[in-house]
Amino acid sequence: MSSPCHASAVLVVFVALAVGVGGEEVKERSCDVVGDESTESQMEKALLEKLEPLSQMSFNVTVERGKTENYTYSFRVCREVHSTLHDFGGLVQTDRQTGKTTVIGRINETQVFNGSDWIMLIYKGGDSYGRHCSGEKRKAVIMISCKRGVAASAFSIISEEREKEQECFYLFEMDSSVACPAEDSHLSVGSILLITFASLVAVYIIGGFLYQRLVVGAKGMEQFPHFAFWQDLGNLVADGCDFVCRSKPRSAPAAYRGVGDDQLGEESEERDDHLLPM
Repeated sequence: MSSPCHASAVLVVFVALAVGVGGEEVKERSCDVVGDESTESQMEKALLEKLEPLSQMSFNVTVERGKTENYTYSFRVCREVHSTLHDFGGLVQTDRQTGKTTVIGRINETQVFNGSDWIMLIYKGGDSYGRHCSGEKRKAVIMISCKRGVAASAFSIISEEREKEQECFYLFEMDSSVACPAEDSHLSVGSILLITFASLVAVYIIGGFLYQRLVVGAKGMEQFPHFAFWQDLGNLVADGCDFVCRSKPRSAPAAYRGVGDDQLGEESEERDDHLLPM
């Protein structure tokens, strides 16, 4: 193989490897529920999918307690806070004085629960406590409450329970519309039927009009679909209404007499007698 061809082949292989490595770095890790994959419930999977719109957001809150504790808490939903470290840290504490970072909870040990208007996300497997909680691993509990019309807001820390012997945790809260239940339709069955009927009538009239005008070539009122049928039906309805609603028979005489009607009668015949031949 000539030198130029060899160099080209090496360059192609190098580019392919670089693309492959870059593709692995771009792909971020997501939440892995505690336990085997086969034991994951459909509810947990559905909740993680429901939280997915928040995965591209980052949340931070700063807490200062006196002169000794000054921390910044960084949180991401089902993603690593520092993806370059590959430490699975979903919620990380940073000491603003020393710059030391502590992983409070990891996304590869996730638990998720929900209620009617809230979702609880738990990151376990954080860095171990030192002098507190018997040296157990830290745990972050994030309560996501329903707030319609808001993608995510008000991330804050509520408390840190570290005075117990076991089961210590950090409690955070935030608001988001992803925790809200689906809104029920306010339309009743009657409203749905009425809308359906009105839509069918509109399709019938518009479609029939176009057919009569463009295909049949009708003009004027004849463009209305089945015009003769509806005209006959209207006449029948009018006759029925007249029959049911009229108060007197058709043969009943008028209920009033004209002025001077009492002077009329048979006198007209008597006045013509002088015209007869003798």
